Amino acid sequence: MRVLVTGGTGFVGSHTVAELVRGGHEVRLLVRAPGRIAKALAPHGVDVADYAIGDVTDAAAVEDGMKGCDAVLHAASVYSLDVRAAKGLKDANVSGTETVLRAAEKLELDPIVYVSSFAAFFPPDGVLVPDLPVNDPPRAYYRSKAEAERVARRYQERGVPVVSSYPGGAFGPLDPHFGESSQTVANILKRYIPVAPKGGLSIVDVRDLAKAQAAMFEPGKGPRRYMLSGANAPFSSIVEVLEELTGRRIPHATVPAAALRPFVRSVAALQRFLPFRVPLSNEGFDTIVWDPHGDDSRAAAELGLASRPLQETLADTVRWMHAVGKLPARYAGKLAAA
Repeated sequence: MRVLVTGGTGFVGSHTVAELVRGGHEVRLLVRAPGRIAKALAPHGVDVADYAIGDVTDAAAVEDGMKGCDAVLHAASVYSLDVRAAKGLKDANVSGTETVLRAAEKLELDPIVYVSSFAAFFPPDGVLVPDLPVNDPPRAYYRSKAEAERVARRYQERGVPVVSSYPGGAFGPLDPHFGESSQTVANILKRYIPVAPKGGLSIVDVRDLAKAQAAMFEPGKGPRRYMLSGANAPFSSIVEVLEELTGRRIPHATVPAAALRPFVRSVAALQRFLPFRVPLSNEGFDTIVWDPHGDDSRAAAELGLASRPLQETLADTVRWMHAVGKLPARYAGKLAAA
């Protein structure tokens, strides 16, 4: 099967491209900057020479890129909890999704795999399952993913073979852009987050996520939805696992959300004017407080999703960050020697 991939030089996208290639699929990338391809894929031992140049909001470029393909993976999006990135979220995440799905329907591609997010159901009201109605998140990134998911569901309701993937927080090594999850691990290890509210994160290893998404590429099955949230981990336990892995003491405390929220809001307001990224955001704080839990049973049964231990995910992440110079040895501790 020949698959057009958008967002193939991103974190989730590059891991999924590697799994598609290993599975025998031919991959064509839609990219804005061809120079990013080798940087993203070489660490996976994968080389993709077939690419088209264009942006997901450019209808002509998207359709041209799809010609001759059988299926599409739409993984392109702006994933940032930085308030300074809010302006571009709707264009990339919502308009881009509409453009890609419209072209894929026109060219009768099957399947049309769309990397959504379990954030489309935030704030959660109980366990998250894939057929929940889309919610109304209060913040920019999560709101953009909810709006994009509404676009996808309009196509699904017409019978278009759109397959929605709802990942939790994707963590793991080989992150080409050192994104939100990698920064979270680094900030904990640097002791930038000494306090946190009660709650946790649902963490899926990006490698497990990629394998499950590659398994979605079977034609003739129609619209489908899969939660791939991984396992929920209390934030305090994430810190404790990193302490154990690195052999370092990382002082931390759990504080009531109501006591922390005014401070987080103040820092988030200042972020708009600061030239550097601060380790706090309203959306990141909300996610911990909401303490999301997902039901991945459908993905486990139909796609073979199997979540590896949190210790393995975090250890591999820290080793990789140290190996590529993103984390000095004093923060990686025992894992630097490993």
